Amino acid sequence: MSVPGGDRHGRTDRLELADQRLREWDAVVLHVDPERGIVLDRSAFYPGGGGQPPDEGVLLWGGVRTRIVEVRKGDDLYLVPVEGDPVPPAGTAVRGAVEDERRSWLMRTHSGLHLLSGVVFRDFGAQVTGGNMEPGVARMDFNLPEVPADFKERVAEACNTEIKVDRPIDVSVLPREQAMAIPDIIRTATNLLPADIDQVRIVDIVGLDTQADGGTHVASTRWIGRIEVVKVESKGRGFRRLRVRIVD
Repeated sequence: MSVPGGDRHGRTDRLELADQRLREWDAVVLHVDPERGIVLDRSAFYPGGGGQPPDEGVLLWGGVRTRIVEVRKGDDLYLVPVEGDPVPPAGTAVRGAVEDERRSWLMRTHSGLHLLSGVVFRDFGAQVTGGNMEPGVARMDFNLPEVPADFKERVAEACNTEIKVDRPIDVSVLPREQAMAIPDIIRTATNLLPADIDQVRIVDIVGLDTQADGGTHVASTRWIGRIEVVKVESKGRGFRRLRVRIVD
């Protein structure tokens, strides 16, 4: 789960944080670095973080298409084009487009991991120690010394019950002091919230799980689909890894 940040990175307004449904927008190229990539004034490409991979997509300009295969954070937000694709020069007006199917699967997967962590914390008192995701598949690690024999089945059943309840997933931004006053707002065993962030983005699965997070999410739990717990692995004394799949 990603660490929250602001709605701007370097010179780029991050549109995806305000509207996670946004897939196309107009922008202007501010800068092109031959080594690092393209900088826009506005972008809805999620740059990745906390286990969620960055978006992919295209820039359209002057009848030309530039494919974007990676987004990197540096002093600016850099869009990395496919090698050999034409690159729009600074000052060019472009139309940006996020690859919809990939983003939608990642939103479902990320929300599914929040739901999973909420269920395991509620039912077993365990915090998250790590995680990673790709579209539709993910893993999440917990500090969980003991598990019952039917742990896998219980977790899957509880998760899918919460999906059927159709809990809203709300996003808000709070001052750091106010956010940190929320009980259990940091669900990871280690607090990953950078000390210099004074505005914290909160993702709330209403009635189940409230976390500081900077990623993209669906609007309610029913949009996740269904969670399958594929495997439970022991990762050393006191740690368990759950591998999950999101299905329609």
